[in-house]
Amino acid sequence: MSKMFITITGTDFRYGNNYLMKGMTVKLIKEPDNQYDKEAIRVELKPFGRIGYVANSVKTVIGECYSAGRIYDKIGKKAKAEICYVTESGVIARIKGSNNK
Repeated sequence: MSKMFITITGTDFRYGNNYLMKGMTVKLIKEPDNQYDKEAIRVELKPFGRIGYVANSVKTVIGECYSAGRIYDKIGKKAKAEICYVTESGVIARIKGSNNK
């Protein structure tokens, strides 16, 4: 898998992003039954649980990051990502791997 970067969005609805730091690993979990977005990918961090979602809109994806729709078929049901940057407009992470189970 080549380097793929994503934007984590929606952190403002939970805990904000002040506690997120470069190097942290987050879990990506597909939500095929999400009523708002059939390509939704939830982002979780222990011990908080859900902290946001992978951005899936041109309004929320930062720069040339991949949207949830672009990575949905490239990862398994679960994957991990490492936080690279925390900015005011969002969090950028690099996908580390996936689990097809």
